[in-house]
Amino acid sequence: MKINLGLHLGFASTRFYEPKIWTNIVKNELDLDHVQFVSDLIQPSLPKKIIKNEIKKIKFYTKKYKINIKHAMTLPRYNYMGHSNPNISNYWKNWLKNFIKISSELGAEGAGSLLGIFSFDDLENNYQKTRKRVIEGWVDISKYAKTCGLKYLIWEPMSVKREMGETIKATKSLHNELNKKSYIPILLNLDVDHGDLKSKNKDDYNPYKIIKSLGKYSPAIHLKQKTKDIYSHKPFIKKYNKIGLIKPDKIINEISKTGIKEVTLYFEFSFREREPFDSSSIKHIRESVKYWRKYLDN
Repeated sequence: MKINLGLHLGFASTRFYEPKIWTNIVKNELDLDHVQFVSDLIQPSLPKKIIKNEIKKIKFYTKKYKINIKHAMTLPRYNYMGHSNPNISNYWKNWLKNFIKISSELGAEGAGSLLGIFSFDDLENNYQKTRKRVIEGWVDISKYAKTCGLKYLIWEPMSVKREMGETIKATKSLHNELNKKSYIPILLNLDVDHGDLKSKNKDDYNPYKIIKSLGKYSPAIHLKQKTKDIYSHKPFIKKYNKIGLIKPDKIINEISKTGIKEVTLYFEFSFREREPFDSSSIKHIRESVKYWRKYLDN
């Protein structure tokens, strides 16, 4: 089994959006070879000429620094194909297809998003209809992704029923339904801090149990330190690790049991736009990389 360590680029979308800058940071300041590209760095709705130029710059600098874009993920929290207005849900389907195309041109083997988001009204009154539309939409996207050369799609199980995949059972059910008619595999992008906290089954918000049950379907996993307070997406720095629930040795041990051949662990951190958090991002990511490397190099 091969475990790669990488960085989700969400934190860079306004801080370090120039490819020349973020690639230099990833390689020379953080000593990482893998990144998870995000849609905020090239908005799929931009004019084609701008997209083409941005792709060209990113490919130049990732080649220069030998950085691998293995996976790509959308960043904003939109309803996507869960929207009840068919014109709007179709817009998002095409938007996602544009993102798939961009990801493939950047060299990604897998790309995706969360599946879709229900409004409270649709959750209560149109659940099965909305669920069916979301699944059919992703099957259609898989057909397009195949023509783009992707090996698979990925989707991120979330933490409430409205956002889909909130429990292990719900994720397995969705995984099976998505892959019945998909043109390429539709796999997972697990997150160590997701899961329904109101579930009667504590396994549904236990990161180790989630990896044990679903890790074999997840070539990408989001990492962040998790504490008992409500604010998540914390870096793995000393003060958080003392009280943190995420232990690298335990995560690695569970992954090793899944039978997956290769997985990339992406640091997905959120640094508040207030000091001292805003200007500490690189320092704290660097400390997080060193912390995890101790366990991965053993």
